[in-house]
Amino acid sequence: MPLHDTLTFLRAWLRDPRGIGAVTPSGAALARLMTSRVGALDGPVIELGPGTGALTRALLARGVPLHRLALVEADPHLADTLGRRYPEATILHMDAARLGDTEPLFGDERACAVVSGLPLLSMPSSQVAAIMRGVFERQLRSGGMFYQFTYGPRCPLPPALLARLGLQAHRLGSALLNLPPAAVYCISRRAQSQVAA
Repeated sequence: MPLHDTLTFLRAWLRDPRGIGAVTPSGAALARLMTSRVGALDGPVIELGPGTGALTRALLARGVPLHRLALVEADPHLADTLGRRYPEATILHMDAARLGDTEPLFGDERACAVVSGLPLLSMPSSQVAAIMRGVFERQLRSGGMFYQFTYGPRCPLPPALLARLGLQAHRLGSALLNLPPAAVYCISRRAQSQVAA
């Protein structure tokens, strides 16, 4: 990771430790795992909480074109840096909880995947619920997947919230070489028969 990105990340962390949720940017092993299934998909991708762009670089390496990428970043300094670095991408300086009130980011076409670096465990449950509702009701196409990493021992979305929103989660794998080690979850809509049960 370039020194400039590390310093930018540390400054953002000092401004808002809870909002950043980590003391170091995502490492290469975690970025590879988070994006491992995205490159094979056909459609635009939304990244939540891109920070200094560690996952963004991995998405580009997987073949996601910049003009098919929307980066949603709440920190104004990080959003400005991303805008200068990736002018062809759609950069939104906003809280991801507002995605439900936002027109679909790619017009008539919905995203095929959402990749999230948001610190869900440090957010209020109402904010997490608003993010997931906005993503699955407004932004993500049918069959689309939401990829989330966590430093915690289990899925950062509690079972009650998953059930309430008609979602399911499965563990994709672990990035033990990341500092700290992280697990990646894939979250998707449950089949209607499962929701009705």
